[in-house]
Amino acid sequence: MNQITVYTTNTCPYCTMLKNFLNTQNLAYKEVNVQLDQTAANKLVETTGQLGVPQTEINGQWVLGFDPETIMNLVK
Repeated sequence: MNQITVYTTNTCPYCTMLKNFLNTQNLAYKEVNVQLDQTAANKLVETTGQLGVPQTEINGQWVLGFDPETIMNLVK
């Protein structure tokens, strides 16, 4: 089972595209809205050095932005 977490904000069109892509691939994910969760936002910057969204953690690997090819390479 894949562990997928998508970090998003309310106003990010690529976040919506990414979630739609995961849904069409039938990949379950957890969404963390960093706009609403400052602690998660701080942790994200500490972990990846990036505040931009979407950022997706897949089985411990990070994907920055909307990158379906990399996502499909990382899922089991």
